[in-house]
Amino acid sequence: MDPKLLQTAKRHLTRRDEVLKKVIGAVGPCTLRVDDNHFALLVRAIVSQQISTKAAAAISGRLLKGVGRFQPKRLLDADEATLQSAGLSRSKRLSIRDLAEKCLSGDVPLRKLASLENEEVVEALTQVRGIGPWTAEMFLIFSLGRPDVLPVGDYGLRAGVMKQYGLSELPGKQRLHDIG
Repeated sequence: MDPKLLQTAKRHLTRRDEVLKKVIGAVGPCTLRVDDNHFALLVRAIVSQQISTKAAAAISGRLLKGVGRFQPKRLLDADEATLQSAGLSRSKRLSIRDLAEKCLSGDVPLRKLASLENEEVVEALTQVRGIGPWTAEMFLIFSLGRPDVLPVGDYGLRAGVMKQYGLSELPGKQRLHDIG
């Protein structure tokens, strides 16, 4: 993440929004670091869906031990027993294999994603079984370092906005866009 861009964003947000000014002051500098291993990030994102962070880390660790590295060919070559013994559900095994197949075929052009517009990245990623808009938006933020993503479907964001802005209920997508 470009430090100059982060400083410009911080300055802009603290001047335009008193709530964000307080939050930024309390939280301190942005410590976001991007992960440029796109395939591994997507595998871990699939593994992490609907389970605790601790469980996801354990499953990812066992999976990594079983396949050696998170690479499309290695995951496609892994037998079902290896994937299942790592703790992957049938649905997650199918999703990870679909991701690997689409990366190898070029349907998901991992090396080109950084040069695509946000909407194009979301479109490319959401064709993979088990990857929806939220996962694609997290990829934009945490793998491509895109600062211009507002994941309006994220419960944590909605709850944080509700608390910080003193709202009586979780804001919907339009309300989040308005505040953003």
